[in-house]
Amino acid sequence: MIAEVLLVLAGHSSSLFPTDHTVHPSFEHLLHPGEQQCLESIGLIASRYRKIKNASAILSRSSSRYVCALASTLNQILKKEYETLVVETEDKVLRRDSTLVASGSFVPLSSIRATFAEWDAPFAALETLVDDLCANEDWKPGPLIDMLTLRSSTGIHRIANIMSRLSLAVQRVWKAQLTSLLIHGSISDTDPLVSKDCVFLDRCIPSCVSAQSRNSIAYVGKAIGKVKAAKWRTQFPQNLATDHARQLEMVHVEDQYAFDKVITEIRTNVSEWFWMNVLTIKDVETSVDLLANYFLIRNGEFNLSLIREIERLKISRLTSRTGPSTMIREQDLNLALLRASLGTTAQYDTSLSRLRFQLPSGSLRPLLPSLSDPRSLAAPISGDNTMETTFDDIVLGIALNLLYTVEWPLDMFLQPTDLQIYGTLFAFLSSLRKTHTRMHTCWTALSNAQRARRRWTGLGEGGTAEDFAARQALLRCGWGLVREMNWFLDNLLSYVMTDVIDSEFRRLKKQLSPEDARVQSSENPGSQTTDPPDPKALGPAGHAEPGAEPVMAPGTRNLDFTTLQNIHNTYLERLLTGCLLTNPVLTATLRPIFGLCEQLVAQVERWGGDVLPALLSEGSLAGRAEGVGKMVRERWFVVSEINETFHSLLDTFYEQLTQSTSQQTFAGRADASKSSFLNSTIHNISAYTPGMRTKDGRRSDKIGEMRRHIERLLLRLDFNEEFSRPRGAKAGEDILRAVKSD
Repeated sequence: MIAEVLLVLAGHSSSLFPTDHTVHPSFEHLLHPGEQQCLESIGLIASRYRKIKNASAILSRSSSRYVCALASTLNQILKKEYETLVVETEDKVLRRDSTLVASGSFVPLSSIRATFAEWDAPFAALETLVDDLCANEDWKPGPLIDMLTLRSSTGIHRIANIMSRLSLAVQRVWKAQLTSLLIHGSISDTDPLVSKDCVFLDRCIPSCVSAQSRNSIAYVGKAIGKVKAAKWRTQFPQNLATDHARQLEMVHVEDQYAFDKVITEIRTNVSEWFWMNVLTIKDVETSVDLLANYFLIRNGEFNLSLIREIERLKISRLTSRTGPSTMIREQDLNLALLRASLGTTAQYDTSLSRLRFQLPSGSLRPLLPSLSDPRSLAAPISGDNTMETTFDDIVLGIALNLLYTVEWPLDMFLQPTDLQIYGTLFAFLSSLRKTHTRMHTCWTALSNAQRARRRWTGLGEGGTAEDFAARQALLRCGWGLVREMNWFLDNLLSYVMTDVIDSEFRRLKKQLSPEDARVQSSENPGSQTTDPPDPKALGPAGHAEPGAEPVMAPGTRNLDFTTLQNIHNTYLERLLTGCLLTNPVLTATLRPIFGLCEQLVAQVERWGGDVLPALLSEGSLAGRAEGVGKMVRERWFVVSEINETFHSLLDTFYEQLTQSTSQQTFAGRADASKSSFLNSTIHNISAYTPGMRTKDGRRSDKIGEMRRHIERLLLRLDFNEEFSRPRGAKAGEDILRAVKSD
């Protein structure tokens, strides 16, 4: 019977257990209840072993290399540990070992049960594992590694050891694919990790790999693959590739800290080599100039021409009767982009072909400006309940994005998040420029109407003696409102373009210049800087040996790639902060101010280009029972509501701007729930920008320069003590009271 039990434990079938682990009924009356329980426990172990063995044989024929690796490792564990234990037990029985054979004559079933008791829990866990694996035929490496890593986190040492070995087996296969991508830039045809564009496929990355490492893996794989595909004159040195492969072989994916450290080192080495051999300082300067000219609207004449072309496109679609010509499509906007360049300095700029507009919501029919209640614009503004504010729908009336097609090798320098920040800056700056231009147009229309009216009315505003004061008050209020709107937009635009964009752009160009490169490297102790190359440290291809510090090639002016990216990230952070886009309350205040300006311009255009109604129009003069003309009264209430809302928004803006100089809200610390994209982007930039942080993560003294930007804007707005001096009762209230009493 002992021989039969050992055969069952080895995986053979037996008449003792006809179906599962239950003893055959014909043997029950021959066995003691304790012996029957021992036999059924042994039968349960044997049945689980057979199930795991059969499932492993099925999984070994899977189309997934990761599942095959798991099945192979599982077979090895069963063969080396469990099956060896069966053979050793049989050997002890045959040798009449005293630890197993009692009195050298019989073998207790309890001894056999105790010998294999250590496999109770492992077989139960493995049975559940193979059931889950067989239930799903399409296993990706990400969920598979996550599941094995999770199941290895148990307090039962034997289960944790087996699951960890299975997880490491799958991780080795995953690392082989990763090594192929990072070292050779090649993508496997079977179970690839990334697409042809080095974008990670769904469920191909385990959760233990951080987002930073994912970006670095995609970056390095794309860089090495592009260099090899382009057959560049200088390929990545073999000694560094060998060193990178050795480091990847020594680290486990589940050890997140060590894995991130290796991936970061590989990215740093590849970036430095890429900067020395492929991407040049001239390419970077050209791209920075292009982005500043078109996204930061430093090419003013082109931006003004573009705004006029878009307005002309909207008017042409509004005046069209029927047909597809009433729709505005992306190709129409791209054509307007080219037309806007005619007669400007951008006319012969070949890089203009890389710019294009995108309509996220698709083609649309243009709409006239909205004339909603002005007081509703200031309702959602508060320090605690400020929603995310965007400016991308002001130029066209619907969300409009300006995109830039980055070509290789500049896509190694300009990341997608950088282009999104440039797009956000363009949306804000173009909205400000368009609103400013519209207010100037309104001022011109009012001036022309005033000159035309004075030809007939002389020094007064015309009308009867009853409504002369009301017409005069309406005209003065309208002129004053347009003047203050122009004054605010003038100050804001000059501050943004002169104090922020121009100064930061000059700072960036200076940091990229030869004389400032070493100074910048010394200011950023976290970046890697090197001395001129030592001939003894160079290999056959002019590169350092593995493990040596990256060596700067002649002509790179001691500006390494890591420092270059830090400079650019700091540049973008300072632009966002200087343009007030990192303070949700300020942006939520600026947006309704732009809307009020647009609404006033639309009202004046609807009124024929003048605040006052024509003297001969119906309702312009007082009737028999009215002290003021009906049309004058209606226009007065519209202008007074806009005027009151505008001044309340100005007070809120100045108050929040003053508070921001003593708080950290303008320094990229806004609530992420209020502005998900900008604040998450600022957090990522700030965390890896040595120019704005010290080694321990605290804000450096350079944050004082950003505070001075805000102080310059405060000085512009309060140059004549417009906000700081106490103000009494508003003159408009007295005028309104006089109008109502007439």
